[in-house]
Amino acid sequence: MSESAKLPLPQFRRLGQTSRRDAWWVQPAGVFAGLMAFIVYSTWAAHQGDHYWLASGGADYLSPFYSPEIFGSSPHSWFGEPPAWLMRVWPSFLPFSPAILILWAPGGFRLTCYYYRGAYYKAFWADPPSCAVGEPAFRRKRYRGEHSFPLILQNIHRYFLFIAIGFIFLLFYDAYRAFWFLGIDGRRGLGVGVGTIVLLINPILLSLYIFGCHTLRHIMGGKKDCISSCPKAMQGAYRGVTCLNRRHMLFAWLSLFWVGFADAYVRLCSMGLISDWRLL
Repeated sequence: MSESAKLPLPQFRRLGQTSRRDAWWVQPAGVFAGLMAFIVYSTWAAHQGDHYWLASGGADYLSPFYSPEIFGSSPHSWFGEPPAWLMRVWPSFLPFSPAILILWAPGGFRLTCYYYRGAYYKAFWADPPSCAVGEPAFRRKRYRGEHSFPLILQNIHRYFLFIAIGFIFLLFYDAYRAFWFLGIDGRRGLGVGVGTIVLLINPILLSLYIFGCHTLRHIMGGKKDCISSCPKAMQGAYRGVTCLNRRHMLFAWLSLFWVGFADAYVRLCSMGLISDWRLL
């Protein structure tokens, strides 16, 4: 190429400008609606501090929004009612709720998730709204990647991963407790209710989502130049995580919907608006 060759400057599209003829806006609009609905409901449910467990009819259900219940009034509480020192430092404008003590962990994992980041960057920030679609001019000028504050905080996703794995075991324990119903003789026996199935499906879907995490895939062998040189166990783990990772978006949405549905089911049963059917 000669030194006198002229290269055209890149032509930036205006917001929403595109040559695409498909309904590109459907996906970001759906993501916005789905995430906003969950945010509104989960925020409301977390601030209620009531109707998050069910003990009627012999059932023993705890909403996943409130698990683990560190301080609270239900039989699932680890340390009983909130102590005086906690209530002294609790903001006066905020009603006490056991969910607020723990939801930062699963919420932080989802907020920093690689899939969700790409989804809400498009849906909420129009950064960009979709592939080959114009974004706001100020985004083009100011965005420099995730290597400066505040987006550099997204890197803590790798630490939230280990906390999220711990939550899976706690939720499976809650599902196990949901299999034991209190009989008329005061003793607990094995049983199955609709709520039992609801609470069991929840950690299963969360496991499929969390164990397909991009960070876990990196840990299991993605950081290696040649996976074939790794031990057989690591190769198997890497392939397993990769298999789940291919459907990471699907499991992210299914688990998000189901955790909200599980809370709503326990809440409606606790409020007496619906009844938990015994199947066994």
